[in-house]
Amino acid sequence: MPASDNKGIGRAGQYVTQAQSYKAFIPKSLPPVPPVQMDAELQLLLSDADRALGRLDGVTETLPNPDLFVFMYVRKEAVLSSQIEGTQASLMDVLEFEAKAQRADHLKDVPEVVNYVAAMNQGLKRLETLPVSLRLVREIHEVLLRGVRGSERSPGEFRTRQNWIGENDSPIQRASFVPPPPDVMLDALASLERFLHDDSPMPPLVTVGLAHAQFETIHPFLDGNGRIGRLLITFLLCEKKILRRPLLYLSHYLKARRSEYYDRLQAVRDRGDWEGWLKFFFQGVASVSLEATQTARKIVDLRESHRELLTSKMGRGAGSALALLETLYFRPVVSVKQVAAITKISFPNANALVESLEKLRLLFETTGRRRNRVFAYQPYLDLFGENDAS
Repeated sequence: MPASDNKGIGRAGQYVTQAQSYKAFIPKSLPPVPPVQMDAELQLLLSDADRALGRLDGVTETLPNPDLFVFMYVRKEAVLSSQIEGTQASLMDVLEFEAKAQRADHLKDVPEVVNYVAAMNQGLKRLETLPVSLRLVREIHEVLLRGVRGSERSPGEFRTRQNWIGENDSPIQRASFVPPPPDVMLDALASLERFLHDDSPMPPLVTVGLAHAQFETIHPFLDGNGRIGRLLITFLLCEKKILRRPLLYLSHYLKARRSEYYDRLQAVRDRGDWEGWLKFFFQGVASVSLEATQTARKIVDLRESHRELLTSKMGRGAGSALALLETLYFRPVVSVKQVAAITKISFPNANALVESLEKLRLLFETTGRRRNRVFAYQPYLDLFGENDAS
């Protein structure tokens, strides 16, 4: 380790030996002391991230209906954030579940992802009347773990016993990281909440990055800390009016760089390397914002090209086809029965409409069944990296 790496030891907190002969980390309050050193590289990365977020926020306003973009991005984020924690469900699994056409082989994990979507939506709704706070965090945690794996681990309640991070069934003495004991944890949470409400001048993205790392270090729940910590990023960006809609989801970036993500957080604890963590965080914000901006533009182009296609190819059936197309941006997986309800036409006519859209390669059957078939608006799903249909 370079000698310079030792300078920050103790800056983020310290390891304290407990009675059972393990060392728990006791975090210091935010902001860091000495303050974050905004060198030229960090300033440039912050500027890039801010600019990319601004472009994302602006381009979504050009969408015919920005909510259709939010709908899919929330679900994609839910899938990726849950996959970081070990679930196997895909975006298609979730969409089929919501279309009441779920496949039994993935049903076990899907409710966890659906709960994540519910927690996201609940948190955003609560932000209309409640600031980002410990109360909000507990509320969304209860929604996240309701009726799924981890539901026996005190949903909505901060832990009252020691937890740790390590290999399954490994003793605490061999843990890779031990968060603060429960009594110290409560003080650390109170301090974090004060930091979030502090109106001292600080770039908003610096505040968000520091808060996420601190939350993960405190690890206040027995389960679900990673997912709640990633939700916290989105809630803070919306509360601070950096984004008008919840469109920044870092799980794609963090999943692809999972080892570095954990290493950066650990470097904060071990060496006080807040700057290294923030550089990693800002790079992620810029990268994900750029990708989301490009996807938003592709949605606009896709919608216009498919409207033109249906108008030119569907003749008298264009009206029903266009009505279905608009719904597919919110519900990209449908059955014939649902198509009939959406378009208010008979089941035989809905079946004929679906067949026409299959020929135009807009809809693809996903189940392989002869009855109770389900169809996906695959060109749209492809924009989100979901290529289940052939």
